[in-house]
Amino acid sequence: MILDLPAEPGPYHQGGKLKIGPDENLYAVIGDLNTIMGQLQNYKNGTGPNNSSVILRINPDNGHPVDDNPFIKIDGLSSRYYAYGIRNSFGIDFDPVTGNLWDTENGEHNYDEVNLVKPGFNSGWAKIMGPVSRNNNNTAQQQNLVMFTGSEYADPVFSWKEQVGITDIEFFNSTRLSTEYANNIFVGDINNGNLYYFEVNDNRTGLHFGTKAENDDKHDNKSDTQAGLQDLVADNSDELATITFGTDFGRITDIETGPDGLLYILSYEDGMIYRIINEKH
Repeated sequence: MILDLPAEPGPYHQGGKLKIGPDENLYAVIGDLNTIMGQLQNYKNGTGPNNSSVILRINPDNGHPVDDNPFIKIDGLSSRYYAYGIRNSFGIDFDPVTGNLWDTENGEHNYDEVNLVKPGFNSGWAKIMGPVSRNNNNTAQQQNLVMFTGSEYADPVFSWKEQVGITDIEFFNSTRLSTEYANNIFVGDINNGNLYYFEVNDNRTGLHFGTKAENDDKHDNKSDTQAGLQDLVADNSDELATITFGTDFGRITDIETGPDGLLYILSYEDGMIYRIINEKH
């Protein structure tokens, strides 16, 4: 055993996704454990840090914190923490180009998220889900976040207005499907069995849906919908369809690039592993 993490009070939101980063350290996410009245859930007068709603970054050999973790010298805060304010997550992955960490996060009733997770990231739960602009009294909500020294809040890079039960995220580190998919993002959900596809923008800090002028020039319904995604929120079924790569996967829980360069989808409900291929390749 290298680390003993809480699984209660629960009975859910334990998270538990694990990933070895490009720095060879272990990253682990744990949700709010169905307790949302702590400082790690952004309640200033709440209970102290208790290893919930966090992403941890540790040495995989012994469980020790990494020397340059963002909260290494903050009194009362675990030096193992890399990010906090996370409601629940089934997905973390690293951009193979930049090495940056990204995650998925489940909303409560609305606004599942994809986030770029920089060191010290505060995801905003339980005060904010989705963009600040979509939250009631948004300025006050952001001001009321618990901001530990070295922390920073940022809006999601993408959100779903209606909850889809977002799960894993995978940077597709291969050209076997096509060069257009290489180093871009696939995301799954557990409510609909949908597989979503996103193109990363040029500076690899967000997503690209084309400019409004580009979309207007194409004069088709898909272009109009792409323009509707400029606010970085899927607001309706048309916008959802635009980012949907595949359907009927049951309840997706894991997505991986295989050693053969193809895409693999694990379905919890179907009890199957699906492989995505391109017959032209």
